[in-house]
Parts: sequence; structure tokens; C-alpha cells
Amino acid sequence: MHPHKFTLWVAIASILMMFAGLTSAFIVKSNLVGWRTVTMPDVFWISTAVIVASSITMQMAVRAFRQRGMRQYRLLTAITVLLGLGFVVLQYMGFHELWKNNIRFIGASGAGQFLYVIFGLHAIHVIGGMVALVVMFSRAFFGRVKQYSPVPVEVMATYWHFVDILWLYLLVFFLIVG
Repeated sequence: MHPHKFTLWVAIASILMMFAGLTSAFIVKSNLVGWRTVTMPDVFWISTAVIVASSITMQMAVRAFRQRGMRQYRLLTAITVLLGLGFVVLQYMGFHELWKNNIRFIGASGAGQFLYVIFGLHAIHVIGGMVALVVMFSRAFFGRVKQYSPVPVEVMATYWHFVDILWLYLLVFFLIVG
């Protein structure tokens, strides 16, 4: 296994442990007196469709890169960046709706606090992925040395699929448990 891929899998394992701990704490705390649940804003469903679409375009970009179809790779990478940005904007809109519905982090009790922490941590990981996507995009268009090693593209795709699957898990978790 390539060292970069191994490092990514170690990082994914640690991130999974963090989210497993947080969702476990959510389950334990949800049995306390005074717990308040949260209704998820509908915009989170739209953001889910957008991040799933971005995962599809990311995988198509990997395939194009492996086949050395650089024009298609550039286009699909650009679409993935735009969909990723769309996901971030839709998430912001969802949190804004939660705020308007008086679901706050500070001074709140219950699922709202966990939702802000867990979704906020996911947002940080998505933003990190967005930075990596923009770097990939920049290299595809402006890189001087053309390397056809698929490893960086595969590592990015694996991470992007991970944040996608993690979002799906968190959304389903909050819908069922929260």
C-alpha cells in the first residue's frame, strides 16, 4: 500500500473514532431529564443530494485521470469543487435555519448542542477536503509538471467519499436517534 494511502486510512480511523465517541455520548445524554430533540431543516436533504453528486463526479474524475483524459478530468474536478462549495453553502443555510428556530449551542440543552458540535466538526473536515480539491483543481489547470501518478487523485477521492459517507451516517443518526 502506498504510504499516502496508509496515512489517509489511519486518519480516517481516528476521525471515525471521534465521531463514534460523539454519537455514543449523544445516545447516553439523550436519556437524561430535560433533553430536547431537534427537527432537521429540509435544506439538509438538498445538501445531501449535492454531496452525493459530488462524490459521483469525484469518482468520474478519478476514472478520467487514470485514462489520461485530462480535459474530462479538469471538467469533473471543477464540477466537484462547485458541488462541494454548494454543499458548504447549503450547510450554512441549514445552520442559519436552526438559529432562526432558536436552536442554539450556548445555553441550550439537548440535541441542539450535539448537532452543532458534530455537524461543525464534519464541516471542518469538508472544508479541509475543499482546500485539497482546490489544490487538485489548480494543479490540473496550472501545474507545470504533468505527473500521471493516480495516487494523489485516489487519496483525495477516498477522503471525499469518506466525508460523504460520514455525512450520510450523521444525517441518518440524527433523524433516527435525535
